[in-house]
Amino acid sequence: MQLGKVVKSNSHCDYVVQLNDEMGVQAPPRPEDYGFGCFVKLETEKRHWAVGLIYNSQLFNPNFLNSGPRLSSEPDPIFTPDLINETRVLLGTVLIGTMERQDDGLYGQHGIPSIVVPVNTPVYKMTESEIHCFHLSQEGRPQFRYYSHLLRAGGAFASQLTHQVLEALIKSDFFTGPDQRALQILCKELSWKNTMGAIR
Repeated sequence: MQLGKVVKSNSHCDYVVQLNDEMGVQAPPRPEDYGFGCFVKLETEKRHWAVGLIYNSQLFNPNFLNSGPRLSSEPDPIFTPDLINETRVLLGTVLIGTMERQDDGLYGQHGIPSIVVPVNTPVYKMTESEIHCFHLSQEGRPQFRYYSHLLRAGGAFASQLTHQVLEALIKSDFFTGPDQRALQILCKELSWKNTMGAIR
């Protein structure tokens, strides 16, 4: 499902996505489709650019604090045909890697993508299968190598975002055995740090 498109960037791995709405598409995304911690892919039909995580959202309303004259009631669409709803939903997205293709399928390359993603690149919600492939190395082994990058680049809620991703990966059963236990240890350690940080 396409969520929207890239409209700007705040840094090399921090992009802003404008969400599709009723004015642009017939079936806009539901709130459940673009929540905090949602995995997304930035790609066109010709090229895959990056994998990201939604770490923030902003509601843009140009009418907020507008000091101009106000109507006493709702405007009549017959007499105001050019009146357009200019509110927008903007999603902060941190890039955490790319999807690479090899003969027998896809695998994930974790880290900061080296290439700049162009403006207007479509952004899609990733499927469970794609998320699973992203967490496999080229050799087909489970991997979670963007942990430290996410803690540094995930915005004001980086710690909570990382913890949520860890919990989702543990529940997904992508990882088994020692890999699963390593994720559980990371999750408990991060939860402890969050708790102690709140107490301080």
